[in-house]
Amino acid sequence: MPAAADTPRRRPSLWALQARLAPYVFVAPFVLLFVGFMLYPLLRSLFLSVHKSAGPDELQFIGMGNFTFLLRDQVFWWAVLNTLLFAGAFLLIQIPASMLLAIVLNNPRVRFRNVFRFAFFSTHLVGSVFVAVIFNVLLGGRTGINQARSQIREALTAVANSSGQGWLERLSPGVEPIGFLTDPSWTMPAILTAALYLSVGYGMVYFLAALQAVDKDLYEAADVDGASRWQQFVHVTLPGIRPVLLFLILVGMIGALQLFELPYVLFGGAGPNNRALTIVMYLFSNGFEQGNLGYASAIGWALVVLVAAMSIIQLRLQRASQT
Repeated sequence: MPAAADTPRRRPSLWALQARLAPYVFVAPFVLLFVGFMLYPLLRSLFLSVHKSAGPDELQFIGMGNFTFLLRDQVFWWAVLNTLLFAGAFLLIQIPASMLLAIVLNNPRVRFRNVFRFAFFSTHLVGSVFVAVIFNVLLGGRTGINQARSQIREALTAVANSSGQGWLERLSPGVEPIGFLTDPSWTMPAILTAALYLSVGYGMVYFLAALQAVDKDLYEAADVDGASRWQQFVHVTLPGIRPVLLFLILVGMIGALQLFELPYVLFGGAGPNNRALTIVMYLFSNGFEQGNLGYASAIGWALVVLVAAMSIIQLRLQRASQT
């Protein structure tokens, strides 16, 4: 009898225990992943940034030594300059190009719009490494563009010789290959071209969604008031797509500051005269090629500060523009 009397008492206590533990059980996978792959690496990198390291097991505490050396490191500031130049040029070209492409493909009079949308967006699906390999073949040595130039030269020369018109041969391009991957003056244009090929279609999809969400009645009202196409774009389209525009600028800026795979694979390193050296590439070189994990961690935290500062500036400009 006592055992039978205890059974009803245990059952409510078991359900109460399950009710208390259920939230923790469901949250546990996220907490474990966050601690293992986010919180611990952040704390570990902060710990390493104040140490001099010749490997993971040889650490010497130096305080702010890595950060003070960082401020005097000319190579680091060269990487910062390259990264900021790329970020500025990338945003100035990618945002207008994606917007213009979205406006064109949002026009119902354009035939096969869905085919063109997929074609432009598909370049984003292949990834940075694959695009870098493609452009390495396209821009490198005597292949790709240089090979096409050589073939055009040969064709024009043959036409000139057969027709006896010397002026036609003078119009043909030179046979010397352009050093897209070896000439320092071509380094940044090569990276920009590959990055735009990868990202213009990505921005186009966001702008398409934003354009289709703009109220059509606003265009009709503006048309009745006699507004031109440009005035409709400035006073109706831009305010309607402003949140997406600011989002793409923020995401594009953060992605540009974290640039690594594209130039590293395209040039096999920092490029001619370190013109392709970026902040993340310099971090990778110090941490994984030279084994200086402490200095690499300091570079990583400097990048965090730079990204946070740029994000805060943009958010404040966004709030100022909305007031």
